[in-house]
Order: sequence, then C-alpha cells, then structure tokens
Amino acid sequence: MDEGIDQKDIAEADLRTRRGVFRAVAFRDPVDGHEHLALVRGDVRGRDDVLVRMHSECMTGDIFGATRCECGDQLGAALDAIAREGAGVLVYLRGHEGRGIGLVAKVRTHILQDDQGLDTVDSATAIGLPVDVRDYGPAARILRHLGVRSVRLMSNNPVKVSALESYGVAVAARVPLLVPVSADNVRYLTAKRDRLGHDLPQLDPPAGALGEAPFREAHR
Repeated sequence: MDEGIDQKDIAEADLRTRRGVFRAVAFRDPVDGHEHLALVRGDVRGRDDVLVRMHSECMTGDIFGATRCECGDQLGAALDAIAREGAGVLVYLRGHEGRGIGLVAKVRTHILQDDQGLDTVDSATAIGLPVDVRDYGPAARILRHLGVRSVRLMSNNPVKVSALESYGVAVAARVPLLVPVSADNVRYLTAKRDRLGHDLPQLDPPAGALGEAPFREAHR
C-alpha cells in the first residue's frame, strides 16, 4: 500500500508570480525524504483531466538558463499552459537532478559530452552510473492529496505516463511539451528521442519549418 503524506509534512501558502497567483504546496515525501513543491492554479479537487506537469529539478536549466537541455524552457511553457487554462498542477520534484544521479555527477557527464562527444546516456554509464533512477511516487502522492481524479500529463516521455499510472493515477491524455530545436540542444534532444524513447517530432520538421514547436494533446 502506497503511503500518504502526513499533514505535519505539508505547508501551503499563496505564491505571487509573474504568471499570477499559485498555491504553493510544499511537502516532505514519506518515501524519498525530499522536500518537493506543487504549484496549484485554480480548484483541482475532485476534477478529472487536470493539466499536470511532473518537472524534474534541473538547476542548470531551470535557474541559470542553460541551453544544453530544454528543461528551463519546458518549465516556463508548462507554467504558461497552466496559467492559460486557469487550473492545473506543476509538481517540482527535488532529487531528480541529472535524471537522479545528482548535480556533481551531472556536471561530470557534461565534461565527457564536451571532450569525448558522448551523448547524455553514454556519458552517465561511462562513469558507472545508471541512466535514469527517478521515482514519480512523490508526484502521485501529492496529486492524491490534492484530490486530483485524473490528469492530462504534459510530457514528451511515454515512460512518465506508465510510471504515474503504476502509482494509481489515471492519465487521460499525454500533452506534448515541445521546444524549438537549436544548435545547443539538438544533440541532447536527439539522444532523448533515439536512446530514451521520447516523442520529439520537432527534430524532423518540414523543410524550412524550424520554428515554434506546437503544443497539442495526444489522447489515449
């Protein structure tokens, strides 16, 4: 039986942002011990098909605007989409840096990518680390705490759908969260498509059509 979150490990307050007011729900997960954050817009309790993003922390991309990955762009796009809709949840998952290998190890993989031309997968295994050890249980637990009945999950990674469903959260649709391809991120995105199974159709656009990537839903 999956554990719930103890009320003493949750704190809530309004958070005023450039995108308007969100409800910030900070919580300490009973399984991984990390303190995570859910940003909630509107009334989601008891609702179906709530727009949701499970966002893995990426200090370099989210905070410092690194262009090697698309993490910062996806974070902003997800918050924009939730603000436009007027309701939704973004779960910011701590302890997910570098797909769970940590910040120091992630920076070490960057050295191998720059100096030896390894991709994001081989650079992790080259230093004896797994490719992806992220767990989405904390996201499922906070979504249940918030009373969300089913979600439209913003992700390009089909594995996230099955991972969330394995914790008993119904996923009604996957909503692609695509960012434009650039010289800085094309190698990273290509590896995610070819090695990790992400759905990234913007890597193969029609001739002369490199531009804003679409935001559309993939119904199941």
